[in-house]
Amino acid sequence: MTDRADETIKALRSGHDDLATLVRDFTADDLAHPSGASKWDVSQVLSHLGSGAEISLAALEGALDGTGNPGGEFNQGVWARWDAMSREDRAEGFLNANETLMRRYERLDERARESLRIDLGFLPAPVDLAAAGGLRLSEFAHHTWDVKVAFDPEATLAPEATPVLFDQAALLIGFLGRAAELDGRPVTITVNTTSPDRSFGLHVGETMTIVETTDSPDAVLTAPAEWWLRLVTGRHAPQHTPATVKLTSDTITLDDLRRVFPGF
Repeated sequence: MTDRADETIKALRSGHDDLATLVRDFTADDLAHPSGASKWDVSQVLSHLGSGAEISLAALEGALDGTGNPGGEFNQGVWARWDAMSREDRAEGFLNANETLMRRYERLDERARESLRIDLGFLPAPVDLAAAGGLRLSEFAHHTWDVKVAFDPEATLAPEATPVLFDQAALLIGFLGRAAELDGRPVTITVNTTSPDRSFGLHVGETMTIVETTDSPDAVLTAPAEWWLRLVTGRHAPQHTPATVKLTSDTITLDDLRRVFPGF
């Protein structure tokens, strides 16, 4: 699990450095531009990431010093402060807050990376650093895409984050998907991804689960792994879907899958 934590922290660092390079050059108009998150401009995405960095750091410090999670009132105060910032202050605040979180992650020794348990406040039990960092990486990578796609409709998820997030998405598939959107039709889909190359089954019935592949699926989806991750988190509009995405089926369409995965 230490290796998993190491990979996650490296992907977070790479993602931060990449996004920070863009943010430092943003103009006032750039910060006001609509982002890939439908209800937020670019500065609001950065506000979400910056406030999330503060909240993540507080949970991490609480685990390290034994005080635990600071609680919902702390989070509400952080969000209110960031909501009140100007667009320019949100950008600067993001750069500082996320750099501070990254340096704290990077200072953790091997023992902490292996044995530390972090109370995130919204899960039933504390989790290890790999899991906590993985949730932060998912938030960071997808919201970075929300920023990038505002200026580049062909933006993709960071290649450093994609393999780390792949297995995590499988664990969360029941939470991310809305099986009822297929009107009770049970469907089994073989999913073949590239970069990394994976093959697995997705069963959509009363619930949604990852299963073994079958010889006679109802559909075969072939897609870059980063687009699969964007699909299950709702970042799948046709204008942001590469030509390499193919769905072969007589019973469902890509638009059906888009309804199944409304995103966040």
